[in-house]
Amino acid sequence: MIGAFLLAFPTLFSVVNPVGAALIFHQVISNRTRAERHELARRIASYSLIVLLASLLLGGIVLNFFGVSLSALRIGGGLVVAVRAWGLLMQPEVHEERKASSAEPAQSAEDVAFFPLTMPLTTGPGTIAVAIALASQRPGGQGGLLSFYVGVSLAAACIAVMVWVCYRWSDSVTAWLGPAGARVLSRLVAFLLLCIGVQIMITGIVGVGQLLLGTK
Repeated sequence: MIGAFLLAFPTLFSVVNPVGAALIFHQVISNRTRAERHELARRIASYSLIVLLASLLLGGIVLNFFGVSLSALRIGGGLVVAVRAWGLLMQPEVHEERKASSAEPAQSAEDVAFFPLTMPLTTGPGTIAVAIALASQRPGGQGGLLSFYVGVSLAAACIAVMVWVCYRWSDSVTAWLGPAGARVLSRLVAFLLLCIGVQIMITGIVGVGQLLLGTK
């Protein structure tokens, strides 16, 4: 359970980046009252938790339904994580601009908690893909399966809490960190995410090698 948590938490933190997203959140809802911002932060955190749990718990099951092996899921998932991390590492500004443009409807629309502030600003398609890749790291047999899912669920809950804290006090985060600080943080966590993606791919490749050796 601890191993699953330590794998899932930094991975989800890297891709969700609640600190950096809080700057965009503050920018697009600056015309709202303080009470409205606090309520939006609470709802976005709740919706983000639902999206993350659904991706972590159901994503692998859906892929298994289509006959995708665990090793293939790990290789593909690790590749998705690594490519995502490479983009964040090389061009964090492009990622920020894309998120900011997708969140612009929140400036004028009324009900914006789920769209666009949860999806795609906080937990977009990239986050869902990474969460499914994390699900591929589950144990192959029944042993430890429950502990794994408890660990990744706790990690998702911690990320949702961080989203709530960073969004609720987004004005303080913006004043303390600023755009430059957010980009430095983004690059640091992107490098960690890249390493995790490579490790997931290696696990999948080792699984394929063991399968091929076992058939000989």
